[in-house]
Formats: sequence, C-alpha cells, structure tokens
Amino acid sequence: MGLLDGLRVLDLTMWRPGPYATQLLGRLGADVVKVEPPGGEPMRAFRDHFDVLNRHKRSIELDLKSADGLARCLELAADAEVFAEGFRPGVADRLGVGYARLREAAPALVYCSISGYGAEGPLSDVPGHDVNYRAYAGALPGDATSAGADLAVADMAAATMAAFAITAAVLKARETGIGERIDLAMADVLADWVETSPDMAGADAPVPGYGVYPTKDGRTITLGVVSEDRLWAATCRALGLDRHADVPFPRRFERLEELDGAVADAVAGLTRDEAVARLSAEGAPVAPVLTRAEMLAHEHFRARGVGAGPVRTANHGGPSRGEVPELDEHRGEGWRLTK
Repeated sequence: MGLLDGLRVLDLTMWRPGPYATQLLGRLGADVVKVEPPGGEPMRAFRDHFDVLNRHKRSIELDLKSADGLARCLELAADAEVFAEGFRPGVADRLGVGYARLREAAPALVYCSISGYGAEGPLSDVPGHDVNYRAYAGALPGDATSAGADLAVADMAAATMAAFAITAAVLKARETGIGERIDLAMADVLADWVETSPDMAGADAPVPGYGVYPTKDGRTITLGVVSEDRLWAATCRALGLDRHADVPFPRRFERLEELDGAVADAVAGLTRDEAVARLSAEGAPVAPVLTRAEMLAHEHFRARGVGAGPVRTANHGGPSRGEVPELDEHRGEGWRLTK
C-alpha cells in the first residue's frame, strides 16, 4: 500500500515538469491516467526522456477537439481528485477542460496548471523553456555559456513543488469538500529560491573551501566548508595546508581570496580521485563531480535504489520502478482505485 493509494490523477501534461510531478504522485501509489493527444505526447520521440518521466501511469489517447474525445476526458475528470495540465495560459479553456468547467461537475477537484510564467502577469504569454525561466528568475550566471546542457532545474523544481501543492490541496479538499486551483509557474519557484538566498554577487566562493575546484586530470571536485573549524582544518591537513588549519572562521572570511586560492592550487595538483581520497580520509566535506553514468554506477546510489524514487517510507510500501505505458494501452479503462 502506497501513501497515496486511492488518489485519482488525470494527467494532461507533456514534456518534463508536469509528467515528473504526476509521476511523483504515482510513485507513492496514486492512480495516474495520462491523456495523450492523437499520435501521442511529442516527448515519445525521445524515449530515453519519456520513459523515465512516465512510469507508474496508464495511457489513453484522446482528441480533445472531437466531441467524443472531450466527452471521455470530462467523464474521467468528473470522478478524479486531481487534474493536471501544462498548456500555455488559456489553452485549457479553449479545449473545454478549463478549471471553471471542470469544477461544476467536481467541486472538490484539485486543478493544477503548470506553466513557465504563470496564468497571469506581463510574461504569462511569453514562450520559453527551462533556461529562459532560470534567466528571468536570476538563477543563471550572467556569463553562463553552456546552460542548455545543464540539469533542467526549473522544470524539476516546479514539478516537485507541484506535487507538494497538489497533496496539500487534496488534504484540504477531503476535509472541506472544496477543491483548489493551483497556478504554478516554473519561474516563480526559482525566483522564490533566489529571493531566499544571500546575494553573493562578485564572490568566487562564499568562504574559503566552498565551491567547485578543477583537478589536474581535467575533472572537478566540490568542497563544502562553511563556518566549521573542524572541516576547514581537515581540508587543510589533506591538502598540505597545515599552516592555515587553525585560522578561525572570521579571519578566513576576511582572507577569502588568499585562502581559497591556496585550496584551489592544492587541488589543481591532484587528480580527481587522488583529491577525493585524501580529503575523505581526513573527514573533509568533499564530493567528486560525477557524470550521469558515474552516478548511476556509484555504490551509494545503487544501494539507495535510485530510479524507484527519492522517497523512502518505513510503514507503507515503498515505490517500485514502475512500468512505462504504451500509447493508448489503457483505452476503455476507468479508474482502478476507490476513493
């Protein structure tokens, strides 16, 4: 039994943020029915992306521009607890599946819209993708040149926030019988992160020993020293910087450029694996910068079962890896779970 067994989710989202949000719910036991347009979600052309985002779901193919397709979607929505869509603002209404229409048949429905800039505001109609939302939110370095290849932070952050907001809204709806309209913008989530973070503009590192450091073999490591004297001392011992080991935090902060430069120079003289081994042996907060393949092969993540989901529970069934639905595989099926 999963934590969300009995939760019925009708998923009209595509690409990355919406499908990941609904998959998070499905991993915990929700019955997720994925509604795909004729021909299937465009992401199916990229199966390495589609498959990892759409496990734990069932698929039906519906043409919402046809009377029969719209009628079937409305039938499913009337008995759902959650409706998720990722269209640009206004599109769901034009298709006949907007919030105002669906809540007439299901007053307790939790309706979640995920978009780049939200349903309202000067940017609401502006197209974009992850890198654009990061840029507007102040979450992208001004000199970034390879941002497009980075982890899709805006997409994944918004998806996680959406799953959290949906779950909270469902709890309230079950208590009161009154549903909710969630307007969740990817740029808003990152802007909230940035707003709650200190402004470190102009600093190469916030304190000595914190940041990303290149090694002599062209790889990189990360160090995570902040104010802890013991972690700073361990880092210094590992890197042959014993003369700096006893410098207290206030003085380290004042000597930022000098001390962080010494750390960077010492790391640059070692290979990545040498640096990690030395720093780990002394108890310093070090981690290698791994590729995706290296992460998946790492003993820690293999032991943690990465791929099944990030949530671990003690008293209810944990998430399985789940199956990927083929297009329209579940045509004619209704909801599997009772509320």
